Amino acid sequence: MGRSKIEMKLIEDTTNRQVTFSKFRAGLLKKAHEVSVLCDAEIGLIIFSSTGELFDYCTQPLSMEQIIERYQLAKGTQTPQQSGLQNMSEKLRRESHCLELSLNHLNGSELNSLKIEDLEELEQQLEYSINKVRARKIEEKQASSRQQQVPIEANMLEEKQQQVLNQFPFLGEEQPISVLQLVSLPPSRPYLGQPMQSNLQEANTHHQ
Repeated sequence: MGRSKIEMKLIEDTTNRQVTFSKFRAGLLKKAHEVSVLCDAEIGLIIFSSTGELFDYCTQPLSMEQIIERYQLAKGTQTPQQSGLQNMSEKLRRESHCLELSLNHLNGSELNSLKIEDLEELEQQLEYSINKVRARKIEEKQASSRQQQVPIEANMLEEKQQQVLNQFPFLGEEQPISVLQLVSLPPSRPYLGQPMQSNLQEANTHHQ
């Protein structure tokens, strides 16, 4: 008894329709792969089920985007310039994804997909970054300390100058030019004016 033909109309029963779709889908994907390998053909196959589920196949090592781009160029729906812009956009998208993934790794996220070699490399990168941050922190502390030390040294020098000036009570407005001149001068002596006045008073008393 021969195999009965399937009537070309929508299968009303949902379960039977899903089973039939699964069988034809598997056969279609298998045939596409066979044609691609045996005949060296570039094939791009896209299937959406009635529930919106996507199934696709494309000849390796090509991507579905490359297959679609070639189709558009062949049909004249896309110019070479548009193709170049699309390639650039796709490249930027991949680079952005890689950068985002690397940033997540540095933040300690999405580490489950990394192998031991990747984890070791990530650890070395983090250690290098930490050392750079610490070195910069030390430089900032040293610079801040030097800035705070300058006013202190200036105040100490001013106090030292004042101490030297206090040791030399000069008469009049004439002052030494520098602190070095002050240091070279002999220490001041007490005035002898009062003893001389006392001697004059005693002489006047005897005279009287």
